Amino acid sequence: MLYHLGQQKTFTPAKYFSIDRVFRNEAVDATHLAEFHQIEGLVADYNLTLGDLMGSLHNFFSKMGITTLRFKPAYNPYTEPSMEVFSYHSGLKKWVEVGNSGVFRPEMLVPMGLPKDVCVIAWGLSLERPTMIKYGIDNIRDLVGHKVNLQMVCNNPLCRLEK
Repeated sequence: MLYHLGQQKTFTPAKYFSIDRVFRNEAVDATHLAEFHQIEGLVADYNLTLGDLMGSLHNFFSKMGITTLRFKPAYNPYTEPSMEVFSYHSGLKKWVEVGNSGVFRPEMLVPMGLPKDVCVIAWGLSLERPTMIKYGIDNIRDLVGHKVNLQMVCNNPLCRLEK
């Protein structure tokens, strides 16, 4: 998609979003699954900053009612600066990682044909962990898989995003 953007005669700012199923070779515990859903997004525009990325993430999570976030510097090979995103889970009494993010490195964008002053901010966020935090669920395995309590599913309303 970035290559396609770079091939336009005149660059037009763009936003892309997707929800994908992800598989990882991880040990399963209260906050980790071997298979989960990832919300991915990127924004390509002129003069974007780390502040724009942090603001976008705060805005996204606030619509789910999650307003307590922390950002921790991280290493990602294609972005710099990069950050892990955490939110506090009151039931587990700890900060839980809910995503990863960063600003694409210029040397990744120029070969795609994007103008030098175009910046791309991007993120990959968990779907299950914020759901745990929003609904006070202490074990991620209660949301997905054969151990799901179907009565809990029937008793709870659909997720509504705050305006």
